[in-house]
Amino acid sequence: MLIKHQVLELIANGSVTLAFRRWKRPTVREGGQLRTAVGVLAIDAVDVVSIDEITEEDAQRAGYSSCQELLHMLNKNGDGAIHRIRLHFAGQDPREVLREQVNLTDDELAKVRRKLGQFDIKSQDSSWTMTVLQLIREHPGVRATELAALAHLDTQVFKVKVRKLKELGLTESIARGGYQLSPRGYEIVTRLNST
Repeated sequence: MLIKHQVLELIANGSVTLAFRRWKRPTVREGGQLRTAVGVLAIDAVDVVSIDEITEEDAQRAGYSSCQELLHMLNKNGDGAIHRIRLHFAGQDPREVLREQVNLTDDELAKVRRKLGQFDIKSQDSSWTMTVLQLIREHPGVRATELAALAHLDTQVFKVKVRKLKELGLTESIARGGYQLSPRGYEIVTRLNST
């Protein structure tokens, strides 16, 4: 579910608590979460509604000035049933917090080493974790297509691998494109290279 950055900020400050979408099948579910540029959103409810059920208050809670403006947006964005999504800001993305954790204990480093080893063992591309981390360290800001070529991997396969590293707080996407190691990632790569 794509949400414009301006609306994300309104959700984060509590001004917006609803979203409306036309979907054949919902892309979010009640009880789920959505990671966004401003943090994590919690999905409280997803209901199919008719146009007649949408009120002026609903439109304003979704960030629109009027019901007419909301309906105009819904009518120009495809077909499918209208879904009303109740949501709220659930907090900062835990990966962002993790990225800043440095000065790891030996036990914490060992835990990350084990996880990287598991990624390598399960992979059809043999050991890849340190190769990808080293490439990102040596080429910060370089886009996935170029890094994938350097790693002799398909771009989509490379992106999936980077997402796994991102879950461990080791890498981050940067605004101008490409990736860089997080402070945590930089420390881990440095320490693993020295052992």
